[in-house]
Amino acid sequence: MDKKTLIGFLLIGAILFTFTWLNQPTPEQIESQRKYQDSIAVVDQVQQKLSELSTANELQHQAQIISQQPDSIREQELQNNFGSFFSAAQGEETFVNIENEFLSIQLSTKGGRIFSSTLKNYTNSDSLPLTLFDNEESSFGLVLVTANNRVLNTKDLYFEAIELSKTSATMRLHAQDGAYMDFIYSLNPNDYMMRFEIGSQGLSSILPSNTNSLDLVWTQYIRQQEVGRRFEEQHSALFYKFLVDDVENLSESKDDTENISNKLKWIGYKDQFFSSVLIPDEDFSSAQLESNYFKEGTYLKKFTSSTSIAFDPSSDKNIGFNFFFGPNQYSLLKGYRDNARFEGQNLELEKLVYLGMSVFRYVNQWIVIPLFDFFTGMVGSIGLAIFLLTLTIKMGLFPLTYKSFMSSAKMRVMRPQIEELNDKYPGQDNAMTRQQKTMALYRQAGVNPMSGCLPMLLQMPFLFALFMFFPSAIELRHESFLWAHDLSTYDAIFTWDTYIPLISPYFGNHISLFCLLMTATNIVYTKFNMEMTNTGQQQMPGMKAMMYVMPLFMLVFLNQYPAGLNYYYFLSTLITIIQTLVFRYLVNEDKILAKLEANKLKPAKKKSGFMARLEEAQRVQQQQQAAKQKGGNKKK
Repeated sequence: MDKKTLIGFLLIGAILFTFTWLNQPTPEQIESQRKYQDSIAVVDQVQQKLSELSTANELQHQAQIISQQPDSIREQELQNNFGSFFSAAQGEETFVNIENEFLSIQLSTKGGRIFSSTLKNYTNSDSLPLTLFDNEESSFGLVLVTANNRVLNTKDLYFEAIELSKTSATMRLHAQDGAYMDFIYSLNPNDYMMRFEIGSQGLSSILPSNTNSLDLVWTQYIRQQEVGRRFEEQHSALFYKFLVDDVENLSESKDDTENISNKLKWIGYKDQFFSSVLIPDEDFSSAQLESNYFKEGTYLKKFTSSTSIAFDPSSDKNIGFNFFFGPNQYSLLKGYRDNARFEGQNLELEKLVYLGMSVFRYVNQWIVIPLFDFFTGMVGSIGLAIFLLTLTIKMGLFPLTYKSFMSSAKMRVMRPQIEELNDKYPGQDNAMTRQQKTMALYRQAGVNPMSGCLPMLLQMPFLFALFMFFPSAIELRHESFLWAHDLSTYDAIFTWDTYIPLISPYFGNHISLFCLLMTATNIVYTKFNMEMTNTGQQQMPGMKAMMYVMPLFMLVFLNQYPAGLNYYYFLSTLITIIQTLVFRYLVNEDKILAKLEANKLKPAKKKSGFMARLEEAQRVQQQQQAAKQKGGNKKK
C-alpha cells in the first residue's frame, strides 16, 4: 500500500468518525426513545392481556348478557350457545377445601378447578404460608366439542360440589338427560401428591361418536417466592419427561415454545424450590408447551401446556392423574420411584433438582447428598451439617492434598539449582536450552513437575458439584446460622437502594459477609500457594498480580450466591490453609533434598511416556527455532 492510499484511508476513517460523533443522539433523545419503546411494550402487553381475557371470557360474557333477558328467551339462548351444558353456563362460584398434613387445596365450583394450593410446612419470604398459586394465577380446563360442533371449555362452566369430606371432593358438571362429567380430587395422609380423576356418564349422546381424546389446557403463573429474583429465574422452567427418554425443559431465560408429538410421562412447572407436576396414568400423547418470561413484577414466568388425553365417552372407566404440589427435595422426589402408585414407571422427578451435568451430578447423588442428609439428621443444624460435610470431604481428599503439597515441596527445595540454570542460560535465546536442562535435572532427581496437577484436577468435581448443589438445596431455605438469616440466599451485612451501572446488575446492591470471608481466605491461600510453588523458574509477566485478582473476581461473582455456598468455600479454603501450615511444620525439606540428591546417583531410569513426549516436543521446537534463526541470518 503506497503513502497516498494510506493517507486516503486515514482521511476517510476520520470523516466517518467525525460524522458519527456529530450525529449521535443526545442524552435527551436517548431517554425520549427509551420512553417511547417502553410505552410500545406496555401497549403490546395490555393488548395481549386484553386478547387473552376476551377469548377466555367470551362465553361467560354471553351468559351474563343472556341472564338479563326474560326467562323464555334466556333458556333458548343458553341452549343455542351451550347446547346440552346450558344449565351449567350460569351459576355462583363457591369454594370447597380439602387438606392433609402437608397440603391445603381450595377448589372452585367455576370450572371445577383447583383455585389455590398452599404448602402448610413452608412459608414465603414474608413468613406467610406459602401458596404456589391462587385465584386467576392458574387455569385448568378440558375442551369439549359437542355433536353439533359447539366448542366449550370446562373452565367457563359451573360445577356442583358433591361427596365432600376433609380429604376428598367431587365436582360435577351437569348436562341434559342426566349426563355429567366429574372431577374427583383426593388426598392421602402425609403426601404432596393429590389424586385427580375424570369420570363421566351419558356423554356418548352429547359428544361426537368418533371422540377418542380430549384437549387439556393447563396454565400457571410462577410467583417470586424468594429474596433473590436472579436465582429463582435461573432455576424456574417448564420441565417434561419423555416416556422412554430423559427429562428436558424449556429455556429459563427467554420466551420459549415446543411442539411435541412423542408421548410424555409428566409435565412440571418448576420454581427454584417448589414445583407443580401433572402426571397422567396413561401418558400424554402429544403436547404444545409454552413459557413466557417476565423481567420484573410479581411473577417470574407463565407456563402453558396444551395436551391431548385419551377419552372414551361410552366407557365407565375414569381417566386418572396425580398432581404433585411440593418442595424440590431430592430424597422426597426420588422416593416416588418406590411408591406403589408409580411402580415400574421410572418417573425421575428428582431431576427437577438441578445437580449439574454428568460427573458433577453423580458426585452429588452418590456422595454429597447422602452425607448432607446424614449430618443434617445427626446434628439438626444446617450450618453444623455444612461444616461436617466440608470436613468429611477435605479428609477424603487428604491423600490428594498431601501428594500435591509434597510435589510442590520437591520443586521448592530444588529452586537454588533451577536458579543456577537460569543464570547459566539467560535470555529468550536460551529459553529452549534452559527448559531442556531443567527437565533433565528434574528427571535425574526423580521429580515429575506434573505430579502436583493430577491431585488438584481430581478435586475439581467436588468443587463444581457443590457449586451446583447449594443453590438447589431446599434444606437451606429459611435456615439461619450465625448472622445469616437464610442460608439459601445472600447474607447481606450492608445494602443500598441506588442503582449503580455495572455494579448493581453483577455485584448486587449489597455486600455478603460470608463472601467477604471467602475472599479473604482465598487471598491468604494465594499467598501461601505462590510461596510454595515458587520453583525459581521465570513466570509470565503479570502472573503474580493475576493470582491476586482471581479472589477479587470471585467476590464479584459469588456476592449474590447463597450464603451456604460461600460458607462452604470459606470453610474449605480455611481447612486447606490449616493443612498447609501443618504440612510445612511436619515435613522436613532438608530430608526431601537429601533424598532427591541421592536419586541423582542412581542409574538413570527409563523415561516415562509423558516425559519422553515432552522432551521430543521440546527438541522439535528447538530445531524449528534454529532453522528460523539460520534463515534470518542468510537474508542478512
